[in-house]
This record gives sequence, C-alpha cells and structure tokens, in this order.
Amino acid sequence: MTRTEITVDNAVDGKLGLPDLRMDPAVLAHQAVVAEEGGNPQLAENFLRAAELAILDDEDVMALYEALRPHRSTATQLDDLRASLEARGASRCAALVAQAAVVYARRGLLR
Repeated sequence: MTRTEITVDNAVDGKLGLPDLRMDPAVLAHQAVVAEEGGNPQLAENFLRAAELAILDDEDVMALYEALRPHRSTATQLDDLRASLEARGASRCAALVAQAAVVYARRGLLR
C-alpha cells in the first residue's frame, strides 16, 4: 500500500494491516538525528532503540516487553535476552535490558 492509501477510511474499512503501518528503521534513525540536532539526546536514543525493534518480529518485541515487566524474569533470563538482542544487532536494546537487570536486582524485581 502506498502512503496516499494510508487513510482513516481504509483503516476503518479494514484495508490496512500491520505491515502497512510498520515503521521503517531508516525513518526512525533519521528522527533520531533530528532529535539530537534539536537538543533532545534522550528522545534520539529512544528513536534509535525503536529502529532496532523495527527489524524484529512482533512476537519478539512483545516477548521483550513481557520480560521487562517486574517479577517476570530471572537474572539469567534477562541475560539470555540481552545476548539474543546483541546477536541480532540490537545493541542499544541489549544495553537497556542489561541496565534493567541491574536495577531489578537492586530493587527486588526479579523472579
């Protein structure tokens, strides 16, 4: 579907699917540059993590979100997730999981 076909009417009529709405990693990376240039490095980092997530399957993204909920994962499970993300080229997301594991351990939020 082309950009001009992505309309409210087509969404209401059920003519749009998830692939039609999927973000392009290059667009997200460009948004990161704009955010950085605009003086918002935190937003830029969020866009770069989103660009990494955009290449993953929807199921993997949902599993990541589930794993990061408090009391859902062990330290080992989070480390395995970190390694998996790193192996797939999602180094920023992997670093976030590693940071979460440290904080969760300190706050008693691991399973």
